[in-house]
Amino acid sequence: MKQNKILACAIAATLGVTGSALADSNHHEGPFKFKPIAESAYNATWNPLAPWLIPEGFTQTVVSDESDLNIYDNGRDDWNDMNTVNETGKHAGRYMYRTHEVRAGSTYVEGGAVSVVDLKTGNARVIAQDPSWTALDGIYWTPWGTVLFAEETTNGRLLELVLDEHDKMSGVAVERPAVGLLAHEGIEIDREGNVYVVDEFRGQTSGYGGGIYKFVPDHFGDLTSGKLYALKVTGDDGVGQGEWVGPIDPLNAALAGTAAGGTGYQRPEDLQIIGSTLYVAVTEGIGYAGRVLSIDLNSMEVSNYVKPGMNAPVENKAAGITGFAKVDNLAATTDGKLVMIEDNVPSDIWVATEAHDRDGVAEGIELFASLTDPEAEGTGIYFGKDPRTLFVNVQHSAASDGDGTWAITKNTTDRKDGKRDHD
Repeated sequence: MKQNKILACAIAATLGVTGSALADSNHHEGPFKFKPIAESAYNATWNPLAPWLIPEGFTQTVVSDESDLNIYDNGRDDWNDMNTVNETGKHAGRYMYRTHEVRAGSTYVEGGAVSVVDLKTGNARVIAQDPSWTALDGIYWTPWGTVLFAEETTNGRLLELVLDEHDKMSGVAVERPAVGLLAHEGIEIDREGNVYVVDEFRGQTSGYGGGIYKFVPDHFGDLTSGKLYALKVTGDDGVGQGEWVGPIDPLNAALAGTAAGGTGYQRPEDLQIIGSTLYVAVTEGIGYAGRVLSIDLNSMEVSNYVKPGMNAPVENKAAGITGFAKVDNLAATTDGKLVMIEDNVPSDIWVATEAHDRDGVAEGIELFASLTDPEAEGTGIYFGKDPRTLFVNVQHSAASDGDGTWAITKNTTDRKDGKRDHD
């Protein structure tokens, strides 16, 4: 789909706020201000050249797809999963790193891969790959200039990609078992260099795992040694007063965390820190279709930040009712708003409407985008250095070799000729 780079265009969705959005359509300000789209892509026509329903004033373009870098050929999907860029250092924001969530085995004998895209030139290549790597998921740029990525399977590994000093498209991956062997997805790091990870087990129904963990390194930026703790919450359904319990055995982290009293959730998947709050996407629940938790890292109060039926609409696909369900990944706008994407068909992107670090609960949510591809999910939402551009992957596309990374960008009128950047 090389022609996507030229032909991709914005889809102006029907304007107006869905009646169930539970939010003020004039709430959003800042560089990513938008007017919410009306509904999910239940009945929308799929255009592979522009697969997202997006608000008026935004444009969608391909960053890199399987026409640029077809890692797994012969009709196999590339399984683009999560994104990050080099957020610091020389040429900050120029290089995008992506995990590819294939399951190693007879179909994918090459194993999982991490790819890199030069956003200036468009050049893309595999930077790390191993036949033993499976279900690579979360990825994160560290404050010390490396890339963390991890496996999503039982006792999955967390690895650190140490980049070449002069070539940010080359590097060597090293295992970091002290951070914990878990079914990893989300990775976050706070100002002190503590690393937060999750275990994607269904802890509430399996009886163990499904926890949220904090790794405290012995030395800032050195993940070879430190102590791993699990989150314990006193309260119903995993909300209430929290504390970090441990240290626990990192080589048996799911069981050890549960044994230490850690709270289990139903598939915690992604993490995002905004200010002093850690947000956690929990894809499932008992009696509801997932939620987002907020953890005040100062008071350790754990709250339901977004939850269907509480401050978000409940989805009813059979009736064509747009709602919030199976939240998967999180991102933060540069001015501190939480963005959420669903592991769902159609896959919706929502933005929470609340000034952060207040009561731990969002006022509501607004629908930013919806994926029309009938077989795909959106994943890996991420803002790099451009506050107007949201990166998002399309995974399991119905199009042959259709997996790829897209940029959804807010048009501007700051050119001297008065035209929009993407006219």
